Amino acid sequence: MRATLIGLVGVLMLAAPPARGKTLQVGYQRYGTLIILKQRGTLEQRLKPLGYDVAWTLFPSGPPLLEAMNAGAVQFGITGETPPIFAQAAGAPIVYVGAEPPAPTGEAILVGRASAITTIAGLRDRRVALTRGSNAHYLLLAALTKAGLSWNDITPVYLGPADAPAAFQAGAIDAWAIWDPYLSSALANLDARVLQNGTGTVENRQYFIAARALVSSEPAVVRAVLDALAEADAWALGHKPEVSTMLAGSTGLPLAVVQASVGRLGFGVGAMTPEIVAGQQVVADAVAKAGLIPSPVHVQDDVVVGGGS
Repeated sequence: MRATLIGLVGVLMLAAPPARGKTLQVGYQRYGTLIILKQRGTLEQRLKPLGYDVAWTLFPSGPPLLEAMNAGAVQFGITGETPPIFAQAAGAPIVYVGAEPPAPTGEAILVGRASAITTIAGLRDRRVALTRGSNAHYLLLAALTKAGLSWNDITPVYLGPADAPAAFQAGAIDAWAIWDPYLSSALANLDARVLQNGTGTVENRQYFIAARALVSSEPAVVRAVLDALAEADAWALGHKPEVSTMLAGSTGLPLAVVQASVGRLGFGVGAMTPEIVAGQQVVADAVAKAGLIPSPVHVQDDVVVGGGS
């Protein structure tokens, strides 16, 4: 592990305050804790004494968010477990600074309700849609491996969550690996059924990722963001009806659909413990073994250890 990162979160508040008049660029998606933070305005309140404003940029999924971070356009964001692995493999200057609890039922591989496919083994030689580099990418890989299949035994069809529903409904794909709230929406609207979710196969954690330059130069800002996230998560645990209303507004999905997905959502930002890092390394090793990244990734090289709330 790079020495400059060891135990950094534990000493964040010892750092000197950052210079005035700066802006933290936050990448977010339409669903999850960052939406709560954005709508409640608490991050702006915490960063104001540090001389920071907040600019929010919306992304459709984790991979393009981390591409933007690699390009220097975003400094903080949240993704599932697979996008940071692809980013690390590409040499992106990113750092894991926190994690949320597992949510294995928050993603699934779907088939049509009338489909003859009843097991993961039945996906052999089938067309399966997924978003490249997403958390569902690893779910599909792990499920195939557990069933004794390889990545080459299926025909992957790379579609984003906005395009896959039409292909699913038209029968252009045989299965779809997807995450909430799109999972809940598909179950409600596309006559879909769950072939397998993440239970017993993947953890499906959400990771908070920061630009390495931000972590090394403005640790007090990172600490303030993590504290604001912890506060938002604590509030969300006791206010799930309000959370559902917020997320229904941000996603444009019916309230009942979002309520179903919120019931599967993990709340509670915490530190990158050795156990969590080890779990993420399992993901990295599996992705590398399948040849989905050009070289193996050592997760711990890009982790802030300790701290959290």
